[in-house]
Amino acid sequence: MSLNNDDVLILGGGVIGLSCALFLLEQGRSVRILEKDTVGGATSLGNCGTITPSHAPPLAAPGMIGKALKYMTQADAPFYIKPSTDLSLLDWLLRFSLRCNGRDHRQSALTRAELLNSSRTLLEDIITRHGFDCGFDANGEMYVCRTREGLDALAQELPLLAECGIVAEQLDAQALAAREPALLPGMAGGIFFPNDAHFQPDAYCAALAAKVRALGGVIEEHCEVLSVAAEGDCITHVETACGRRQGAQVLVALAAWSPAMVRSLDLALPIQPGKGYSISYSLPPVVPKTPLVLTERSVCVTSWAGGYRLGSTMEFAGFDDSLNAKRLDALERGAREYLHAPVGAEIQSRWFGWRPMTYDDLPILGVSPKHRNLFLATGHGMLGMSMSAITGQLLAAQMTGNDPMIDLRPFSAARF
Repeated sequence: MSLNNDDVLILGGGVIGLSCALFLLEQGRSVRILEKDTVGGATSLGNCGTITPSHAPPLAAPGMIGKALKYMTQADAPFYIKPSTDLSLLDWLLRFSLRCNGRDHRQSALTRAELLNSSRTLLEDIITRHGFDCGFDANGEMYVCRTREGLDALAQELPLLAECGIVAEQLDAQALAAREPALLPGMAGGIFFPNDAHFQPDAYCAALAAKVRALGGVIEEHCEVLSVAAEGDCITHVETACGRRQGAQVLVALAAWSPAMVRSLDLALPIQPGKGYSISYSLPPVVPKTPLVLTERSVCVTSWAGGYRLGSTMEFAGFDDSLNAKRLDALERGAREYLHAPVGAEIQSRWFGWRPMTYDDLPILGVSPKHRNLFLATGHGMLGMSMSAITGQLLAAQMTGNDPMIDLRPFSAARF
């Protein structure tokens, strides 16, 4: 096939679209990214920037349904489902609930771990090889438990994590206090994951975008994709607010907005928007040595030069674009239970965004089951940053006719 200047159209300029563009360009392809706003400005912007193989166990876990029912009475709970009559959400929740068993939990964890472990190595290679200035720090991550009950529950996951190839070190109260002086006294203990890492997510996306442009990639910002047109099993063109765009191949990397874009193609993607929140501050007087997960409150704590962030929570309320102050307050309230200096003096930003959640907690990767030149890279849930590098490498391999290093069949949209 003769390839023109718009060899590959990538719909979406978040970390997934940018990563795919990088690997495609390195394979000699020409790439055009179409982004509604600015690159890295949506889901990729306000997350905590952690790179976490430790997060291999999926959200759908034994006992999660009971927790979810209890949390429905608490508007500031870390996992909240807003009462709704949305049939797509109800169907998603039913399928999610059916996976809250030991067998499916283990299988999803093993499958996710293969992506996460590979991506962790690949991310560091990208950052080192290209000299990205994004505050990358491979100093691990600590899960902190205030209660013995919380520590025991966390420790129950250690055999599965070991099976996933994830190194963990369990610390008692004394060892934890010695390791992390930012914590208040009285913690029950923690688990340290030495192979986790973190960076400043907006700086990483900016560096990726600069590299894509330096390699000849075109990024059209403020160019909203309106529709994708097909004839038979072939995508013919894309209509945008800036006019028609054509490419030999089209890659959809629109995170939680992907299902709406492909619905007219008779392609159903069971992705629900899982709303997350974060607050960024100036650096507090005492900063944790590593990123922390405050386990009982499900709050993530990260910092980098000049910035400090509290984030997390999961809210299923559709694309509700209101900033729920109760959920932001819960982040600060949770941090105050664990940290000497839970917040910085100055609030830099309050943020929310939608994570693309599949009910089996696996991303959707690879060629469309209905269109030979349409490819999908979406559904990464809370792990878009962590899985971004391997997603780019796998999609670039498949799109250039090579064999991906990881079998993409478990991630195919045909599984639904």
